[in-house]
Amino acid sequence: MVGSCDSLVPMNARKPLLVLQLRPEDDTSDNEFEAILKYGELSADDTVRMRIERSGIPDLSLDDYSAVLVGGSPFDISTPPHDKSAIQLKIERDFMRLFDQIIPLDFPFLGACSGCGLLGSYLKSPISGRYRESVGCPTVRLTEAGRAEPLLEGFPEQIDVLCGHKEACDELPRGATLLLRGEACPVQMFRVGENVYATQFHPEADREGFEVRVRAYRDHGYFPAAEADALVASLRGKEAPYGHEILRRFVARHLR
Repeated sequence: MVGSCDSLVPMNARKPLLVLQLRPEDDTSDNEFEAILKYGELSADDTVRMRIERSGIPDLSLDDYSAVLVGGSPFDISTPPHDKSAIQLKIERDFMRLFDQIIPLDFPFLGACSGCGLLGSYLKSPISGRYRESVGCPTVRLTEAGRAEPLLEGFPEQIDVLCGHKEACDELPRGATLLLRGEACPVQMFRVGENVYATQFHPEADREGFEVRVRAYRDHGYFPAAEADALVASLRGKEAPYGHEILRRFVARHLR
């Protein structure tokens, strides 16, 4: 289908990939993790999975991991601080502390949706509902820098992705490189340094997984609850293989 960046794989000792999850529901969290394994071509033994929605991020050393992956969540960064739960505030502080390590080291990181917002916020990009997108499969386009990006090598000029979010980066974070842009939401994928990536869409997502999320979050403000069944129906036949390829290449580059 597309080229490969497997040749970029370093021949150093194998360390697990750290997966940080923020979803409170067991079914959505498990489904997300299973999708990361499937489309990242990983086994559970290749990863350390942490569900941080209850107690935040523990003290950890990045020396123990090959890369960090962060998925989505029902938390919104743009929620006023006085309306945020104690655990959301703690998680946000914990990520700021984690990025204080990741960014100077250019440590391999891939954040999707909430992971994108958390990184964008750390980099001082305003986060708001200005560029929200309902659940769907929009088309995004390569930028000039995206055409030269190893994770996107050989991709067509435009690809379809799966997403659904109430907030996004209002602008490209300072110092970041825009790789994929969208019409409804301009900042769809960016890179900081050489190894730190964020996607507003979900590279691990497939139609079945999004159906699970639609059912779980029908009352969370992503869309009118009465439209849940119609959204599920609209996803039938939708595929996002290039998102899966981004995830696979990121894993291949940093784990194997």
